[in-house]
Amino acid sequence: MNSTQSTLQDKIAKLRARFIAQLPTRLEEAQQQLSALMADPCRNRMAAVELHRTFHSLKGTGYSFGFDQLARVADEAEAYLQQLLDDIDDGTPLGRPDRLSALLQRLDAHTQTLIGDDAPHHHATPAPLLEVNAPPLAQASAVKKQKLVYICDDELEHVTHLGYQLRCFGYQVEHFTETEAFDEAVVLKRPDAVVMDVHFPQGKTAGTEALAEIQKVTGQQLPAIVLSGFDDFEARLSAVRAGCKTYFTKPVKPLALATALDEIMDDSPFEPYRILIVDDEPEVARYHGLMLEEAGMLVHSLSEPGEVLTTLQEFRPDLVLLDVYMPNCTGFELSALIRQLPEHLSLPIVYLSSETDRRKQFSAMQAGVEGFITKPVIPEELVTAVSLRAERMRSLRALMIRDSLTGLYNHTTTTELLEAALSNAKRQQESLCMVMLDLDRFKLVNDTYGHVAGDQVLLALSRILRHRLRLNDIVGRYGGEEFAIVLKNITPASAATLIDQLREDFSNIRFNAGDHEFTCSFSAGISSFPHHARAQELRIAADKALYRAKDKGRNQVVVEEAL
Repeated sequence: MNSTQSTLQDKIAKLRARFIAQLPTRLEEAQQQLSALMADPCRNRMAAVELHRTFHSLKGTGYSFGFDQLARVADEAEAYLQQLLDDIDDGTPLGRPDRLSALLQRLDAHTQTLIGDDAPHHHATPAPLLEVNAPPLAQASAVKKQKLVYICDDELEHVTHLGYQLRCFGYQVEHFTETEAFDEAVVLKRPDAVVMDVHFPQGKTAGTEALAEIQKVTGQQLPAIVLSGFDDFEARLSAVRAGCKTYFTKPVKPLALATALDEIMDDSPFEPYRILIVDDEPEVARYHGLMLEEAGMLVHSLSEPGEVLTTLQEFRPDLVLLDVYMPNCTGFELSALIRQLPEHLSLPIVYLSSETDRRKQFSAMQAGVEGFITKPVIPEELVTAVSLRAERMRSLRALMIRDSLTGLYNHTTTTELLEAALSNAKRQQESLCMVMLDLDRFKLVNDTYGHVAGDQVLLALSRILRHRLRLNDIVGRYGGEEFAIVLKNITPASAATLIDQLREDFSNIRFNAGDHEFTCSFSAGISSFPHHARAQELRIAADKALYRAKDKGRNQVVVEEAL
């Protein structure tokens, strides 16, 4: 057992010990509920409901923590209470429920055994949790690291052009015209990816042979893309054998190459699934939370259902796990309440309960929940069930908040994120800039070269904005050819310098439409907080600055006039 697993088992042991320590008090409360019920079995339905919930909770927690003998007695008592409740509702005459006293005595006897020093040797332990190395949480760095790309191609004019274009897209590029110099450079400093021609004077497949040798010597698989003037079987086979999955025939379009590089170097940190657990038993919620945390998820537990609305707003879970039987507000009621909120209509809700009655499970799911997981859970099944539903939620949420063409935030989401960023800037007393950006004469591009070419321009600009700005900056497609950017903790002067550099690089990218080649540019206007304290004011001021940039001749950046 490694140290991580040992620490985990220590946490579980503490949760089990806490449950055992609370048992005498809980059984005393159950005895009081039983006394109230026995005073008038037919009329005191509330006491019967509370006692049923108590036994249900002891059953589920007992099984979860491996106290099977205690759990089986609680299960028997719960079933007896359920029959008693059904009889009360049907008006059936009842005798005194003396059997419950005997069951409580058996529960008390098991409790005394558990409290004894020899308890760990006489009772089963709960199922071991998954031994999974949790991925580190995503850390938003201030500036994205430039990716280093080596281009090896003996056609100097071609490699110079490609290198220049890739630099405009934000890559750090070094190029080589000989395989020997490329070999030495890779050994001295490993690049993030390589772009390799196949054909050199040494032979038709000399490029891929050199790459294969490098990977053999270094023992590392370099992300690689092959360029070639050949499209035959032998050339493509040599690329496959060298470990290259992407193959372009010359001439290659810079945007297509940049997109391919993005794909093979995608190292975006996985953001853990966010799971909210609502259970009035803190130890049980923590136990199930440990299972999910071991699988790399972020878990927030609530024992008070009344806090769920605030938590949904602040924690923004990908999935909610609900206990069915809770005091004051049942899982059925809470799921129906969550479904009243339009923003949470698609939020996956899964019941986690020891309820085994199929009719009740089906009835519970009519509130619009995703599933029903029965306690005690098998860790692998819980993790799988939660992961699949959370991933689906991520996919649906992405479709709802992002523009389908560019992948940037859509208009509505950008506006919401601007409001949130502005509120945070006020709390932290930090500066903030908003940029409104518009492509110059974009209608002329569409009319002249077609909408497919226009889409390529939009994709190129969105790619530059997404990859050249910081991770915590907000980039959205505001509509048509207009984009909105929120730059956090930055001065207007620094923002202007940054956006102007992007403007210059973008204006130098060359696009292709059939046999035609063209360029495109954009204009931008910048406003800032604290000059403007409201989101609407920021947007209007940035728009006005954008209009001035257009009036002054386009292809430039204008900062709002000082107040």
